[in-house]
Amino acid sequence: MPRRESHRAWPDPLASWKGGTRNVDEVEVVGPPLRRESVVSTDRSEHELDSLVNVRDLGGLPTEDGGWTRPGVLYRSDAPRVGDRDPVGLAGWPPRVVVDLRDAPEQGDRDHPMLTVAAVRRVSLLEDIHRSGAFADKPFPGLAELYTRMTDLAAVKLVEAFRAASTADGPALVHCAAGKDRTGVLTALLLRAAGVRREAVVEDYLVTNDNLMRVLQRLELAPILPVGVDADISELRELHQAPREAIDAVLTRFEESGGVVPWLARHGLGADEVARWRARLTG
Repeated sequence: MPRRESHRAWPDPLASWKGGTRNVDEVEVVGPPLRRESVVSTDRSEHELDSLVNVRDLGGLPTEDGGWTRPGVLYRSDAPRVGDRDPVGLAGWPPRVVVDLRDAPEQGDRDHPMLTVAAVRRVSLLEDIHRSGAFADKPFPGLAELYTRMTDLAAVKLVEAFRAASTADGPALVHCAAGKDRTGVLTALLLRAAGVRREAVVEDYLVTNDNLMRVLQRLELAPILPVGVDADISELRELHQAPREAIDAVLTRFEESGGVVPWLARHGLGADEVARWRARLTG
């Protein structure tokens, strides 16, 4: 019989813009789970934040051909910190490759916390958007527009990050600051390229709403705003949630482009590369 699951949204500060709350709502899911709980502790001890709080294995997702994604191949998360405990319950942890999507100022001048256990690939996903000045007259465009503009203005970076994750010689982790926006767009691309059902991709994105309070706490409660952006509450409200309409917008953009595989091909990723990735994640 159908399962009922709830998504709870909390404030969430991201690397560039942040804000908001969301009411609890319920969705009905029929059949095997379309989304998994993040691997985070419910223990409210002082050590609760000493580990990734928005991390999950993207195994167990249904594909359009009736299959499932394999566990221990692709993880997504918020930004690792020095001294983090290993997350519990993730097959194959630690990853062999980490793809860090943050901008240089967010990364700082220190080595990545996971450099001692993984090869780290830094791909500043929003760098080309910043350089283009596309939002110079309106620094915060709204999440749906930001996501869809990534497919235009950050296409080269998206393909670079896709290739880094898909060709890893073991488990790959992709992350940004909160593991929501940049990570959400890239993982949507990776999952759809592997044939994961659209609704399963949406449901995975919405899982982040369950974790936003802890993300906020790990980012020390302070949203980082770009120069010239005022902390307008209406703008911050949207940035502090993972709204369905935002991920729906980018998935629709890919579909309007003929699908993710043709989109990737137009931006330099061969069909053979996509096929190898699909076999790796679902084979």
